[in-house]
Amino acid sequence: MFETLSERLNQVFQQLRRRGKLSEADVDSAMREVRLALLEADVNYSVVKDLIARVRARAVGAEVSKALNPAQQVIKIVHEELIATLGEPARLSLSGERPRAIMMVGLQGSGKTTAAAKLARILRSQGERVMLVAADPYRPAAIKQLQTLGEKIGVPVFTQPGVLPPKLAAQALDQAQKGGVSVMIVDTAGRSQLDQPLMDELKAISKELPISEILLVVDAMIGQEALHIAEGFRDNVSLTGLILTKMDGDARGGAAISIRTVTGVPIKFLGTGESVEALESYDPQRLASRILGMGDVLGLIEKAEAAYDQKITQEEAEKMLSGRFTLEDFANQLRQIRKMGPFSQIMEMLPGNMGQMARNVSPQDAERSLKLTEAILNSMTINERKSPDILNASRRRRIARGSGTEVQDVNRVLKQFREAQRLVKTLQKTGGRGMPRLFG
Repeated sequence: MFETLSERLNQVFQQLRRRGKLSEADVDSAMREVRLALLEADVNYSVVKDLIARVRARAVGAEVSKALNPAQQVIKIVHEELIATLGEPARLSLSGERPRAIMMVGLQGSGKTTAAAKLARILRSQGERVMLVAADPYRPAAIKQLQTLGEKIGVPVFTQPGVLPPKLAAQALDQAQKGGVSVMIVDTAGRSQLDQPLMDELKAISKELPISEILLVVDAMIGQEALHIAEGFRDNVSLTGLILTKMDGDARGGAAISIRTVTGVPIKFLGTGESVEALESYDPQRLASRILGMGDVLGLIEKAEAAYDQKITQEEAEKMLSGRFTLEDFANQLRQIRKMGPFSQIMEMLPGNMGQMARNVSPQDAERSLKLTEAILNSMTINERKSPDILNASRRRRIARGSGTEVQDVNRVLKQFREAQRLVKTLQKTGGRGMPRLFG
C-alpha cells in the first residue's frame, strides 16, 4: 500500500545523504518534499503539519548538527516521529468472566466478516475456545460466508435465521455459556453508510453481552473517508480498537497514518490479504520501517514461523549443511515460501538492497516467475530432482514441453539452483562470512 510513499521518501533521503553537512535550508527543502509526499498519500493535513513541525524542530537542532552522519540522523528522527504519530501498540483485552464477547462493527464492504474469522483463527491458535456469531440477519450471504469461513478454520458458527440481532446475541450468549466457550466473536450487520438505526441496533446488542472489545473494521483504501467513519462509530458506541483491512491494496493508505491521531482509538490489527492467515498485530515501529523502506524483518520471520513445517525445515537445514542440497529440496523450499503469501509481499518486507530489488519488480512478474519455476520442477521426475546431473538435453526438452515453457526457462531454473548450491558451499566453508551484502 505504501509503495509510492516509500519511493518518494527514499528519494528525499537519498538527496540528504549526498550532503556531508546539513544547513537549515537543506532541512527545510527536505521537509517540504516529505510534506508533499505525505499529503499525496492522503494523510490528514493537520497530522502532516504537526509531524513536520516536530521533525523540523529536532532536525535543525544540536541533535543533527553534532551528529557524525547528519542525513542518517534526520532519517532516524522522521522514523521516531512517524512511530509517535502511528500511536502506541494495543492488544486485545480479554479479562473478566467467560465467555468474553468481541463485537465486530463496520460498514458493508469493509471486510468485517472475513476479519471476524481471521481473529477467531488467531484466538483459537492461542488456546481459546471460540464461537463465531452471525448477527447479520439482513444479508443471508454474510451468514453463509461466515459459516464457510468457520468450517475452514474449525470454529463453530451460531446463527438463528429470522431472529433480530439483540435477541440473537442473548441466545448466542446462553449457547456459549453452556458450551464452555471462552470467546464469542459477534459479526454485526453493516450498512452502506452511517445511520442512526444501525447505531441503535449496535447499542442494543452490546447490552445483551459481556463486552470485552468493540472493534471497528475500516477499509484502509477509502482514504480520508475512513477517518469520518471511525469518528461516526466512536461518537455512538464505545469503540476499543480498530482493524484496518486491505493494507495490501494499491491505494495511497494515508488513513493508516492519520486514524490513530484523529480518532484517539488504537489500531489493534492490520488485514494484509484475503486469506484467513492474513491478519497481523499492529506494531507502529514495524509499520513505520516499512513506510520508510527499511523493511520488516520481524514480520517476515513471523510469516515464516507460521508457514514453515518445523520438521521439514530442520531436515532441509541438515541436508544443506552436509552438502546434500538437491532440486527436490529446492522445490520443497518454494512450497514453503508459497504458504507465506504472495511472493511480492514477502520481498517488500526485506530491508535495504533486497527491498529495493523487490520494488523494481512488478507483483505480476514476481508471481509469474515463481509459478513458472514451480511448473518446471513439477514436470521433473523425483529421480531427476534428486539427481539433477542426469538432466541432459532431451530430458530438458521433455520438461519444457510438460511445463508449457521453453528450454531456456528450464536452463534458467537450473542456473538458479546451481547458484543456491554455490551459496550453500560458501556458507559451509566460511561460516557465513561469504554471504553477499543483501541488507545494505
